[in-house]
Amino acid sequence: MSTIQMVDLRAQYERIKPEVDQAIQEVLNSTAFINGPEVKLFAEELSQYSGAKFVIPCANGTDALQIAMMALGFKPGDEVIVPTFTYVATVEVIALLGLKPSFVDVLPDTYELDPKGLEKALTSKTVGIVPVHLYGQCTDMEGVLAFAKKNNLKVIEDTAQAIGAVYTFSNGTKAQAGTIGDIGTTSFFPSKNLGCFGDGGAMFTQDPELAERLRMIANHGQKKKYYHDSIGVNSRLDTLQAAVLRVKLRHLDKYSASRNEVADRYDEAFGTLSMVKIPKRAKNSTHVFHQYTLQIEGGKRDELKAYLQEKGVPSMVYYPVPLHLQNAYREFGYNEGDFPVAESLCKKVLSLPIHTEMNPDEQEFIIDTVKSFFK
Repeated sequence: MSTIQMVDLRAQYERIKPEVDQAIQEVLNSTAFINGPEVKLFAEELSQYSGAKFVIPCANGTDALQIAMMALGFKPGDEVIVPTFTYVATVEVIALLGLKPSFVDVLPDTYELDPKGLEKALTSKTVGIVPVHLYGQCTDMEGVLAFAKKNNLKVIEDTAQAIGAVYTFSNGTKAQAGTIGDIGTTSFFPSKNLGCFGDGGAMFTQDPELAERLRMIANHGQKKKYYHDSIGVNSRLDTLQAAVLRVKLRHLDKYSASRNEVADRYDEAFGTLSMVKIPKRAKNSTHVFHQYTLQIEGGKRDELKAYLQEKGVPSMVYYPVPLHLQNAYREFGYNEGDFPVAESLCKKVLSLPIHTEMNPDEQEFIIDTVKSFFK
């Protein structure tokens, strides 16, 4: 058996190689490497796929978050509510813009923002909420939107791990992750469900005025070349990456289905293990399983991780330290014990390999290895 990968990008590429190679060659032939036609075509196709009226590509997912906050007019000293159990980029841009993160805890089973924490985090300086659709399924957006409307807050969805996931409102209306709040943001980092061959990102919105502002800020604050109406940044999705993403977008639903098949087999295998908690699937969201994340009870997580590594099975801890306890964010005044669920999860979570090309023999070996540890 070949070496097991957390994400097998080579196998994925080999399967779509003719399509990708042709798309790249066409860009090389055109030499339109910046803002070539593929960028606009990708934005249009992603708009059609997602249901967002406007998709504005940019250089990466972190830029997408920063540009979104700039477009919404957040000012230094403003506060933004954000879960403490997430990747650092979500909070990094808040601090970089001189804003203050107001951390909230997460739910112990779905890992999403705990709506009960919103009221406690709210102050007179709060301007927005960043729900993070962690691991591949949506936060309870209906509750978030209701709270935001009541308190006149903006909502920026961090959809870097959940592109293609579908949220269902209580009235039966459906919407894709990233298209529900004021702005949605995503990343096309290679290991993402929809990943390019380098860095890339995008922003989603239904608001034409916001779309124009996002587009302008991402392009040095200009609508017309050399005429700058606001302070902006240089954040572009290059044409080669757009060409790759156009190909992979056509396969995204199939990729999500493959990941769910892998997750189903894991669920069946681990559902009866007393020291293992399988990921809960939210009733109001589909799951695209960017990560398949277990909770390992009894303080055995690190021991299991070492055992798996010894047997040739990779695994990852997403994330070992909650953001409120990271040295970079200590200045905001949070302490150990403030968010017990996130702090507990950081000691329990372990993500197993999951990807679109995983074969049954490979997965069976992973399952048998995990089970053998608990014997």
